[in-house]
Amino acid sequence: MAQLIFDLHQINPTAKVSVKLVAEIGIGTVAAGVAKANADIIQISGHDGGTGASPLSSIKHAGVPWELGVTEVHRVLMENHLRSRVLLRADGGMKTGWDVVMAALMGAEEYGFGSVSMIAEGCIMARICHTNNCPVGVATQQEKLRQRFTGTPAHVVNFFYFVAEEVRSLLARLGYRSLPEIMGRADLLKVREGVTLTKTQALNLDCLTQLPDTRTDRSWLEHEAAHSNGVVLDDELLSDPEILAAIQNQGEVSKTYAVVNTDRSVGTRVSGAIAKQYGDKGFEGNLTFNFKGSMGQSFGAFILAGMTLNLEGEANDYVGKGMCDGIIAIKPLAEATYDPSVNVIAGNTCLYGATGGSLFANGQVGERFAVRNSKAQAVIEGAGDHCCEYMTGGAIVVLGKVGRNVGAGMTGGLAYFLDEDGGFPTQVNPEIVKVQRVVSEAGAQQLKTLVQAHADHTGSPKAQLILANWGEYLPRFWQVVPPSEADSPEAKLEERVLTPVQ
Repeated sequence: MAQLIFDLHQINPTAKVSVKLVAEIGIGTVAAGVAKANADIIQISGHDGGTGASPLSSIKHAGVPWELGVTEVHRVLMENHLRSRVLLRADGGMKTGWDVVMAALMGAEEYGFGSVSMIAEGCIMARICHTNNCPVGVATQQEKLRQRFTGTPAHVVNFFYFVAEEVRSLLARLGYRSLPEIMGRADLLKVREGVTLTKTQALNLDCLTQLPDTRTDRSWLEHEAAHSNGVVLDDELLSDPEILAAIQNQGEVSKTYAVVNTDRSVGTRVSGAIAKQYGDKGFEGNLTFNFKGSMGQSFGAFILAGMTLNLEGEANDYVGKGMCDGIIAIKPLAEATYDPSVNVIAGNTCLYGATGGSLFANGQVGERFAVRNSKAQAVIEGAGDHCCEYMTGGAIVVLGKVGRNVGAGMTGGLAYFLDEDGGFPTQVNPEIVKVQRVVSEAGAQQLKTLVQAHADHTGSPKAQLILANWGEYLPRFWQVVPPSEADSPEAKLEERVLTPVQ
């Protein structure tokens, strides 16, 4: 979580990062950790509300009332002097101005309305959102159903006008002019008297009313604009006049830097600066960064087209996380004497959620490689468990051994695995994908092109050996194919036409 928050602050230093926590007992301890990890907003989501597409077990049994979550988080953060670091947002079945005032008194500064906003514009809570058959045309792509939708933005705006009017009315009854004046004022809360329900007589509600006294000290309401990651390597990159000129003029530049494992999310802030100016695909220059040493987490996260990151050394977790385009190449130190194909060169969860680009690693990587990859291509020389899990696109080549559960939930893309000892098929999760040899010329060409690119970018001895003995190694590759790719040129068995002998 701390690394994810760091990544998001890195890609856009001015944006606030919100972390959603489901209300339950012990949430205060978690929230304290989230605050220390530099989140800007903590959203406490109660057990009520939720989308109509949620499983019934989640709707009925997930979490506790938001009141319990908000008060526990507010209390723990106040007691640990962390409250001024984060905004606290209450969410979960909120419907009225009364809910807003109650949340404010319990310490919340922001308020989330979900289901009731949908109802204001016409949702009838049929709870079939996930089936594409919404009867009032809110959550569907069927045109005949979308024509039934009669909601307008004015309906939602009007609803919130009435919520605000109710809040004003309640504030006036309490003798206050604005919400900030009553935030955290639990002294204004008391248990309702005269309730004779048997099921509520034994309830102790002190946890909701006995909160830290904030009547005199209101400094916890003063929050900074957005947390900073401090001084990072990308600041040095973006202060270099040559790099700035290359970004501004869409030119080319090549730079070399030494790194250590505290250099995290390297390249991410540079890509954020490029995206701010050109968008995801508009940059036509070429920035080449050559690094040497042990790289920290999230190397090359979210990088864009026109960026090439070369690393001589090793990298930690999350290499290429969410990368949009560009090239990442990792190879061992030039003075290394070990066999890179049987040694780990990058950590876990590399290429998570990538939407493009290429990754080449001359060595093995950890677990959960290319999870949720949707378009990126990669070549590595071994991986741990859960390789290509939930993958939806792209092409992955593994020139070595892998762990169990390969292809679990994989619905798109292709993956090629070199099987030198005959044990690969037992490592595959067969629930969705099928395993076959490379059966088409297009598949063989895609594989060879990627192995050649791997050799070119990393100098991999194993890739060079495979290319030099292609006829011998091609039959040893397995191709993992999800149903969506079964008829693709790379996976479909070619019908060979026999020419009659003259």
